[in-house]
Amino acid sequence: MSTLYDAVKITDRIYWVGAIDWSLRDFHGYETPRGSTYNAYLVLGEKVALIDTVRAPFRGELMGRIASVIDPRKIDVIVSNHSEMDHSGCLPRVIEDVSPERVLASVKGVENLSRHFHGLRDRVEAAADGGTLDLGGMALRFMETRMLHWPDSMMTYVPGEGVLFTQDAFGIHLASSERFADELPGDIVEYESAKYYANIIMPFGSRVAKTLEAIGKLEVRMIAPDHGPVYRRDLDRQIELYSRWVEQAPTRKAVVVYDSMWGSTARMARAIAEGLASGGSSVKLMGLKENHRSDIATEVLEAGALIVGSPTQNGQMFPTVADVLTYLRGLSPKRLIGAAFGSYGWSPKAVGQIAETLGQMKVELVGERVEVQYVPDDEALRRCRELGVAIAGRLEGARSVV
Repeated sequence: MSTLYDAVKITDRIYWVGAIDWSLRDFHGYETPRGSTYNAYLVLGEKVALIDTVRAPFRGELMGRIASVIDPRKIDVIVSNHSEMDHSGCLPRVIEDVSPERVLASVKGVENLSRHFHGLRDRVEAAADGGTLDLGGMALRFMETRMLHWPDSMMTYVPGEGVLFTQDAFGIHLASSERFADELPGDIVEYESAKYYANIIMPFGSRVAKTLEAIGKLEVRMIAPDHGPVYRRDLDRQIELYSRWVEQAPTRKAVVVYDSMWGSTARMARAIAEGLASGGSSVKLMGLKENHRSDIATEVLEAGALIVGSPTQNGQMFPTVADVLTYLRGLSPKRLIGAAFGSYGWSPKAVGQIAETLGQMKVELVGERVEVQYVPDDEALRRCRELGVAIAGRLEGARSVV
């Protein structure tokens, strides 16, 4: 077995044996400019357990890291906390390589893995929610976390070590040679945590709240997710952030999202932004030629208002605007107010379509729509500014942006 790769010790008897994906730039529509990791962990009791595997192309890296600690054929148990392919892609090959005594997943995990890999139909068994597995001197305790963020999602806890393997919860997309969050710049870790929550976890807030309550009953000294660094310090900060993001309490921040064909909608967006700022709001003006949908979702996570503008093209809102609204609607941000605006040539359709979509997202619409034929004049820009002021007035009293 290759000695190219080294495992990283995270406790005396637990090792990180995952893979680093330095080149990943897109994760099913979520822009990942810093790459990612696919984390797997080796737990050494009298019996040996492997917690999760990695994306299929990285199997050699996983097996090499395991081999730097033990002969992979000494693995007795494989636990699959989550069946998504970035964590299970090489699972069938790993099972073939190491011939473990048992392969465990949640009840839904057994179903999902058998549908991903039909040859595993009779190979994977269910770990009971709240059940334990004695490894001899070490134990694993299983906790189902359905819809956080798939039906099969499960966490695994090692009581004696205080290590909680959280699969996608508390993860971030960040490739690095450092394995612990405290070894990395704090502002980057926190931003990428927010981005990950906004783009992956946000639709499942009620499930997150229940999970945080359950975690609070455990003695957790280390959070080990399936993406990004391991948290061994300031765990309260991570819990605090997730608790805040679950609540999605409105702030005085307003996010103005728009695209423009000939500059008219862009001029309107700037006028609205000026009104928001003059009314005391913190403003993020985000043109879709410069900003990716996943970065917009990150800003919306802790916003109080979402204002969206588009020109009309062929009787429809501009494709980039439809794209970002479809994406945001799926993420289900909460407690937002907002408005629609835009320009048109001969068919004033886009603004109404935006307003309809915002309504479907349960965004409370404020003020009147501002629609302009061709180029906005001074009166139109004044109305745009007034719309911004009105929205800022509605945000007065919301908490400050942290």
